[in-house]
Amino acid sequence: MLLGAHVSIAKGVYLAPARGEEIGANAIQIFSKNQSQWVGKPITEDDAEKFKKALKESTIEAVVIHDSYLINLGSPDEMLLEKSRQAFLDEMDRAERLGVPDLVFHPGSYLKTSEALGLNKIVESLNFVLSERPDYTVRLLLETTAGQGTNLGYSFEQLAYIRDGIEQKERTGICLDTAHIFAAGYDIRSKAAYVGTMGKFETILGLENLRAFHLNDSKKPLGSRVDRHENIGKGFIGPDAFRLIMKDERLQHIPKILETPGGPEAYKVDIQTLLKLLKG
Repeated sequence: MLLGAHVSIAKGVYLAPARGEEIGANAIQIFSKNQSQWVGKPITEDDAEKFKKALKESTIEAVVIHDSYLINLGSPDEMLLEKSRQAFLDEMDRAERLGVPDLVFHPGSYLKTSEALGLNKIVESLNFVLSERPDYTVRLLLETTAGQGTNLGYSFEQLAYIRDGIEQKERTGICLDTAHIFAAGYDIRSKAAYVGTMGKFETILGLENLRAFHLNDSKKPLGSRVDRHENIGKGFIGPDAFRLIMKDERLQHIPKILETPGGPEAYKVDIQTLLKLLKG
């Protein structure tokens, strides 16, 4: 079972594995730079080697990187789109240098245009960045979104449309966020609802393309289209859904990452809650 949380890279990316161990994790997610800035401090060879050494000497078995929230690969503004594409290439460079196999990102927002135009712009952007880095091994993971505002990727069909348009789709995958799919209207609270939602996922996107989970409860009800995370079992999703995920043998090998409120101490509690649900 690969289970953990998003951890800080403050004072050095090489400190992230130890921070994961401190909360009882064996999987972590990180930003590779300050996520609220377009341009980050470059990752030097020394930074990369220190990170790889720390990772090897730790009990962390899986790492994923999340890109900057500033990036919008579906932007109708040509200047912002170009800035986003260049920033995303930098994210790919950083992941490749660190040897991290998966880069999670929100597909993009259509802003003042339309969903159709936004989706096509995202497809164009992904084909562009993949063609610019033909030899990279990092896999790009489209994250399911809550559908807040003009954010795209809130339906499995939208994500399938994006992947279908990608020429090198084998270099992409999906990250499923439980709070986001719930806010977007996918119920997972009962066995029947869970089986139904995961069945839709398998039919539309394929379970073989599911490469990461974000395990978050939701502060908002089903179909609210509002992205607000809550601690495990404390929100509108409740514990049963997480028990079903933890016990689903098809998903054992997939990293499960917490992005719940409260920082490291809360992560410790949420990890223990999930492990109890696995056993109970």
